[in-house]
Amino acid sequence: MTILIDATPARTFDDSRRWVTEGTALLTDGIDRLDSADFDGDSQLPGWTRKHLIGHVAANSEALGNLISWAETGVEKRMYASPEQRNADIEAAATRPADELRAWCLSGAGELEEAMDRLTPEQWEHEVITAQLVTRKAGDVPWMRAREVFVHAVDLGVGITFADLPDDFLFALADEIRTKRALSDDDLRGVTGTLPEVAAWLAGRPHGLVDAPELGPWL
Repeated sequence: MTILIDATPARTFDDSRRWVTEGTALLTDGIDRLDSADFDGDSQLPGWTRKHLIGHVAANSEALGNLISWAETGVEKRMYASPEQRNADIEAAATRPADELRAWCLSGAGELEEAMDRLTPEQWEHEVITAQLVTRKAGDVPWMRAREVFVHAVDLGVGITFADLPDDFLFALADEIRTKRALSDDDLRGVTGTLPEVAAWLAGRPHGLVDAPELGPWL
């Protein structure tokens, strides 16, 4: 297939909520494939072990929970105290026992789902500020979480690939990354492949595309 994706259907809020559930299940399956010793092995993200990665996903559920709390109460609650604190927390997580990390990641995912379930349609419209200092509606939080759980399930390096992710999610992901990278049709012309390979390439992950230009990391 070609990677010209102008006809990508717009994702909906319901799509994002569904993808959070599906992505969390896939991530959980990936974590369940790991023995305790495997947590110390390398993830597919340079410089990160699986402990780094799982700790990051666990901390992300709490950070996005802060935004949900902000939308629910009207009291400002940022995702992280600072970028430095975020990085320090990930490094600290990498020293925790595997069982603690597993429990933290799974409980955090469940708590975030419960928090999202409480929000009213009006609260989903409230504005919050992301870690990148971008103002977005709270209704974008499920999409932000769906990206984390699906893409990092692949990054675990346990045999899950972009081909295991839903096509509708991959279309939405590819469309967003293309926009953020400011890639024009001319930039993409001549590079072809399956949807999972295209999405992996756009996300800066390993792929099988031939003669595709090198892209930096994303997410």
